[in-house]
This record gives sequence, C-alpha cells and structure tokens, in this order.
Amino acid sequence: MIDVDLLPDGVVLADAEGTVFRVNAAASRMLHRRPEELIGLHISDALPLDDLAGNSWFDCLRPYAGLSTRTRLSESSWHTQDGVEYLVTATLVRDAPRQPVRQLVVSLRTAKARARRDRARSDLVATVAHELRSPLTGVKGFTATLLNNWDRFSDDQRQLMLETVDSDADRLSRLITDLLDAARIDSGRLTLRPQPLDLADATRRILENVAAGSGLKVEVTAEEDLPKVWVDPDRFAQVVTNLVENAQRHGLGVRDVVVRRPTRFSNGVAFEVFDFGPGIPEEIRARMFTRFWRSGDRGGTGLGLYIVKGVVDAHGGEIEVCDGDKGGACVGVWFPENVPDVLR
Repeated sequence: MIDVDLLPDGVVLADAEGTVFRVNAAASRMLHRRPEELIGLHISDALPLDDLAGNSWFDCLRPYAGLSTRTRLSESSWHTQDGVEYLVTATLVRDAPRQPVRQLVVSLRTAKARARRDRARSDLVATVAHELRSPLTGVKGFTATLLNNWDRFSDDQRQLMLETVDSDADRLSRLITDLLDAARIDSGRLTLRPQPLDLADATRRILENVAAGSGLKVEVTAEEDLPKVWVDPDRFAQVVTNLVENAQRHGLGVRDVVVRRPTRFSNGVAFEVFDFGPGIPEEIRARMFTRFWRSGDRGGTGLGLYIVKGVVDAHGGEIEVCDGDKGGACVGVWFPENVPDVLR
C-alpha cells in the first residue's frame, strides 16, 4: 500500500464516527497543524473549511448522512479561516451499497493551478475582445460619421471611408475564422478538400493577393519541375499567409520565400519562409505552435501558427523551425506528394 505521506495532495482519514485517525504530511502543511494535533479531532474540527458565505463544508456536504448510495463527494472550492482556497473532494467507504460510511477519505489540493488557468482564460478573453474591438471601433466610427454627415463629404472622402470599413470588416472576418478553425483543430473536425496543386504557382497567386491588400511584395523562388501535391487550396493559402505575415511582423520582414524539393523526405514539396530577424531561440521553437502563444508586444491572438500546424498535420505533413542560411529564422512546411491516409 502506498505511503500517503508521499502524495502531493493533502489526505485526512476519519473513521465511522468522524474521528480523524490519519493525516499525511501535505495536509499537515496545508492546515498549519502537526498531525498529532489533528488526530483524535472530529473531521469538522480538523478541517474548519467554509465557503465565501461562511457555510461549513461538513454541514453543507454531510458526508455521513445524505444519500446512502453516495461513494464520492465531487471536488469543490472551500476556504480556510485565513482565506486560503483549497479544492476538496472525498471518498465515502462503505462495506456495501446503502450501508453506513465506515471510513471517510478527504483529499485537499491547492487552487493555485486553477487560478492560473482562470487568469489565462481571462487574458485570452481580454486579448480576443481587444482584437475584435479595434476593427469594430473603426467600422462603427466611419459608418456613424457617414450616416450623420453624408453630404459634407466628397465622393473621394466617402470612398476612402468605405474602403477603411471594408478593410476592418475583413479583419473581423479573419479573426472569427481563426477562432473557429482553432476550435475545429481542437476537436479534430478540421475539414479538408484536397486536390492536386502546384505549390509554386499557388504561392505566387496567394502572395499577389497579399500584395494587393497590404502592399507587401514578396518574390518566390521555386525549383523547376516540382511535382503536384494533394493539398486543400484554401488551407494552403492560410499557411502561406500566416507564415509570411508572421515573418513580416515578428521577423523584421520577409527575406525569401522558397518552394523546392525537400531534403529530409523522398517525395513531396517544401515551402519555406526566411526572415531578417535575429532568429528564434531553440527553447521556444516547440512552443511557437501552441494555441494562443505570443511573443513580444506586436499584438495578435496567437492563433496563426497554431492553425498552420493544425493544417499541416491534417495533410500528413511536417513543420520545422531552423536558422536561415543567411541569418534570421526559417519556418518550413512539407507536404507529401501522395494523398496521405488521413485524407482518404
């Protein structure tokens, strides 16, 4: 039998009358009392835990009463007298169903990890709200101005305002699309419509569209006679756009975009983006593709690279981050030539 003193969570055991007969080291530290001070006390006195309204956990949960079929108390939040929050759960040991509780095993764990998760979720909500509010403010401001002062503006001024509204609406649409795609990747429901695609030609068309919208002009270097690969054109456009924009935003600009035969694989095509930045430290390269990961203060939701990896994985490909041969960083993706099993 495992020694309860080795467990990271606090454990308090009480007999059929509620008298404490065993306390592990973690529980002793949490309750700031030596085990010998707790042993012999009633469980309600050994664990003086209340909710925010001052209600005792023992009186509320009634572990020795209530339904005679209960064998477990679900985890819930309770506070010590000095305000420390713990997550408490318990096992009700019975000799048989509907028999009295023979032994009560109470487990306590710190709520710090949950608080960190809650803060992370709050930060996420704040980030997404900020990203949504920024273009929405522009849309609302220009439409309200046009509605209230239409005749005071020239056609050129109205055209400029409407173009700005259209651009902000595109930003909103893209953010919502990214959030939906992230949810689909999480749930394994990312849909693909692959077809044979010339990645070099597709990359040039995508970057021409990027240049038309942002003015960013990037030349594509491509090897000759590359095979076509089975790729969803729309998803590939997401990969190209996100990698190029990431290099432009965080890598001090795009140095090269290369489409070539892969060096690590015997088939397929590799797409690589090189930047002018200082490079990416090896210790953060794996974290770059986690959801909502961001670096620096250049904004963004932290979804772009997560979606890139999700799309590449769904195609049976691979993604790699390395140092560029001319300095900076290189982010490369590889798509297999034949239709991978995940797409059949």
